[in-house]
Amino acid sequence: MSRFLDMKEFGEAARYLRLSNLEQLAARAQAFDGTKRVWLPDEAEAYIEVEVRELNGDKTTVETRDGRFLIVKESDLQPMNPPKFDMLEDMAMLTHLNEASVLFNLRRRYSMWIIYTYSGLFCVAVNPYKWLPVYSSPVVTAYKGRRRVDTPPHIYAIADDAYSDLLKSESL
Repeated sequence: MSRFLDMKEFGEAARYLRLSNLEQLAARAQAFDGTKRVWLPDEAEAYIEVEVRELNGDKTTVETRDGRFLIVKESDLQPMNPPKFDMLEDMAMLTHLNEASVLFNLRRRYSMWIIYTYSGLFCVAVNPYKWLPVYSSPVVTAYKGRRRVDTPPHIYAIADDAYSDLLKSESL
């Protein structure tokens, strides 16, 4: 399957395309209580992680990471995905596909300079505003003739799929 792909063929670009197997395993090993950890809208950060402390009708008491207690509307909270979904390559696979979770995933990937992510059929790119070694000849070769699901997200995967589909349609 794709997570066991030998990333050596991507050369120096590998670390900008996919987490290592060890990093993926570490994320899956974290404890998580989905009934307590949720996203709360925040003016400065868009969304912040909070822990539910008490439910009282439509009001919920939450605790922020810095120890503040807030009383918020339950409808303002968005469910959080377990850590095993952190850095997910295709956001369509998120258990909770909501604005906060999508932004968190993109932010986490960007923080590690992994700028390409899928969202179903679409390839999402976050501009790193710096050069990354993800456009070299070895990277082009690594994507050539491969199925999109077998490689890390990249515009080359989309281009190769489009080219393959074009060749198939011309041969009909």
